[in-house]
Amino acid sequence: MRKKVLVTGGAGFVGSHLVDALVRDGEEVVVLDNLEYQVHEGRLPGYLNPGARYVFADVTDGEALERALEGCEVVFHEAAAVGVGQSMYQVEKYMRVNAIGTAKLLDLLVNREHEVEKLVVASSMSIYGEGKYECADCGVVYPRLRPREQLAARDWEVRCPTCGLALKPLPTDEGKPLFPTSIYAMSKRDQEEMSLAIGKAYGIPTVALRYFNIYGPRQALSNPYTGVCAIFSCRIRNDNPPVIFEDGLQSRDFVSVHDIVRANLLAMESSGADYKALNVGTGRPTSIREIAEVLIRLYGKRLEPEVSNKYREGDIRHCYADITAISALGFAPQVAFEEGMQELAEWVGLQPECQVADRFEKAQRELERRKLTL
Repeated sequence: MRKKVLVTGGAGFVGSHLVDALVRDGEEVVVLDNLEYQVHEGRLPGYLNPGARYVFADVTDGEALERALEGCEVVFHEAAAVGVGQSMYQVEKYMRVNAIGTAKLLDLLVNREHEVEKLVVASSMSIYGEGKYECADCGVVYPRLRPREQLAARDWEVRCPTCGLALKPLPTDEGKPLFPTSIYAMSKRDQEEMSLAIGKAYGIPTVALRYFNIYGPRQALSNPYTGVCAIFSCRIRNDNPPVIFEDGLQSRDFVSVHDIVRANLLAMESSGADYKALNVGTGRPTSIREIAEVLIRLYGKRLEPEVSNKYREGDIRHCYADITAISALGFAPQVAFEEGMQELAEWVGLQPECQVADRFEKAQRELERRKLTL
């Protein structure tokens, strides 16, 4: 049966792909999006699906949100301010958009008549802080940020807080304690926890999807604070070497936006996901240096990554997903790493030069000015 669905942030990276899938499946789709300048630079994206209805307003605008919500049975809450480094000096903005924007949505769900039967919230792996590790002597360890003295000595690997041995990264499951290390991460934790709490209290089936590192077409090339694949792509396309923090061996779990969409559709349809927080990744760690080298090769450039041996405040060393829980509901990542990176490179290659400007150095100077690098 056809459903009416609201996608907040539906003109953005993940949201627009989700809108495409919902329209393709015959759903009636409403999009709420403020066309954030840092993402869209005052342009209406050419990829907007004409099969959806658009409300161009901020997620913190309660009246616009209430109009967009009218008659909707499913809400995908994708709207967010995104950028770890920037969040450390735009504290009010990130908390207003991410935490208060979510609070506005939840306030409507508990204080207004509505037809919402499912709420799916975009959470983030950043809420974990460091991932899950194993110490050869002490067993499973959940470390906090590495000590500043260690980082100043350029000793990058995470060490056991009890015995000092170097730790082995393990897949991070949903039961790991949450130690967010940036304002962005804290705001995403607030989004997730508020949504699950209200969902349980009011009987609104709610799912929080903890996205790992997403890449793919439509990633914001204009935002130099988020999306390492996009940042590296802009550097490489402008014949500049991608700059890597630390030694480049830190690892993340890179997942295609198409698999993220599949996870959202599964969360909408599966009652087994209700009231749960679920990782969405591949279960495969990839080093940041490998990302840089693969993209250089795909763009056909003769460059070498620039390893800065600098630390960026709040950065973690290793975190990749344990996807056992969502796999039990039928999820399996379908986009192979090389295939997904090839798709990204081909898409970036088609973008006008003005939209692939290299803004990394300006953003880096800002972080250094604010003493957010070491």
